[in-house]
Amino acid sequence: MELAAHGFCLCALAPWLDVAMILSLCILILAGYPVAFSLAGTALLFAFLGLSFGVFDIGYLKPLPQRIFGAVNNQTLIAIPMFVLMGVILEKAKIAEDLLDSMARLFGSWRGGLGLSVTMVGALLAASTGIVGATVVTMGLLSLPTMLKRGYDPAFAAGSIAAAGTLGQIIPPSIVLILLGDVISNAYQKAQLEAGVFAPKAISVGDLFAGALLPGIMLVGLYLGYQAMVALFDGKRAPAIPAAELGTRKEVWRAALRALPAPLLLIIAVLGSILAGVATPTEAASVGAVGALLIAGARFAPPMGFLAGRGAVLAAALAIVALLIITAFVDLRLGREASSVGEKLGMLVAIALCALIPWGAAVSGAELMKRKALRPIADQTARVTTMVFTILIGAAMFSLVFRGLGGDDAVHRALDALPGGVVGAMIGVMAIMFILGFFLDFIEITLVVVPLVAPALLKMGVDPIWLGVMMAVNLQTSFLTPPFGFALFYLRGVAPPAVRTLDIYRGALPFIAIQLFALVLLAMFPNLATWLPGALYD
Repeated sequence: MELAAHGFCLCALAPWLDVAMILSLCILILAGYPVAFSLAGTALLFAFLGLSFGVFDIGYLKPLPQRIFGAVNNQTLIAIPMFVLMGVILEKAKIAEDLLDSMARLFGSWRGGLGLSVTMVGALLAASTGIVGATVVTMGLLSLPTMLKRGYDPAFAAGSIAAAGTLGQIIPPSIVLILLGDVISNAYQKAQLEAGVFAPKAISVGDLFAGALLPGIMLVGLYLGYQAMVALFDGKRAPAIPAAELGTRKEVWRAALRALPAPLLLIIAVLGSILAGVATPTEAASVGAVGALLIAGARFAPPMGFLAGRGAVLAAALAIVALLIITAFVDLRLGREASSVGEKLGMLVAIALCALIPWGAAVSGAELMKRKALRPIADQTARVTTMVFTILIGAAMFSLVFRGLGGDDAVHRALDALPGGVVGAMIGVMAIMFILGFFLDFIEITLVVVPLVAPALLKMGVDPIWLGVMMAVNLQTSFLTPPFGFALFYLRGVAPPAVRTLDIYRGALPFIAIQLFALVLLAMFPNLATWLPGALYD
């Protein structure tokens, strides 16, 4: 009798396995277990339970090898290690240090000038690295002691640095935008096929980059506006630096002109080539990685002539720029039946230019090796890339088991049951993602939560680009929301003892409010996200 009652209880739990699966995953992650293994372990455990209760078909796990192969062979996701490499090279080459120093000298004589310079450097680094940890740590080490020494309020200084570091998540190129682009593209095609559209439209990472550009610039403007208001109405929290301590105006501009051109050219080359349709994000990521390597080489290599030292590096950089220009105007595809004389000449010039780039990259690599920076660059790039792809594989297994347990249908029913139709469903999803951001990293939310809710929202008629940008801005807050905001942890690790953890949390709150305000603006004016992709690609 007792065994029968026990079996009845277990059978009664079977329909709730999908909910229990989500709760178990959250408990394991909060307990500190590695995310990738928590995802895969939870999936295997609940697959076994589902088989035991007779509510799971083992056939759902058969696509897993193809999913893994597809993840590591995905042309879009190949951009991730390239962008990571680009950011790590710029970090190790001390580009951020030069930018911070020159911007601080340029704006330091204004009240709140150091805070403004931190935000502008954060935006520049976001557009050239996209790595939050590196940006926050670098600015925390270099700017926070200076701001405190100059009398800045610790909370205001810490909040400015942490918030500026998170801009790398919304300003392209960004790892979160690449992951979101891949996930939403798959969800959009699935939603169209389920709706009976057998020639589905595709959404690319380039569409999402274009969609996120204006909201990213808007967010930078909101940050700068808040800091300017603090400096204007509460100047004691953000005092000015005496102009005499910053050097002459000529020296200040000379330092700025020395530090700014290289990162700006890199940003233009990477983002410009994507937005202009000259290169895919993956190709642009490769250009960015090589460009960052050449910037580092130009910084360290001695001037030794045209094809040696700094001359070889500069020749390679000019070759990349020339190739991008030629590609925009000349069809360089080989193997065609007919090519004009101009196209053949363009191909020959492109081949000659391509010969210069490996030599310049080799010279740059040799200079980094002399300074013992090449191995740390490779090590950090491999670590970050391995983390992302291991989580991606764990998430693939988790999503297959969750779908096999009926989780997809449960999510659809839950969203349909929310009052307000599409608006209510969007508000519910945004609220859930915001709350999860208090405890989970953006990668877990992107790879686990977004695939569950995106198909249902897209079937309701939500614009995929607008949805992706809304999610990206929402995910950005996960770096600032206590208690587990990663930007706050990074800053706590490098902040002086005089800065309390409570100061860091207190300083982040106004910027969280700004991000939520930006989310409301995006919801009210979707054209902020959809206008530029339409103007460029439609």
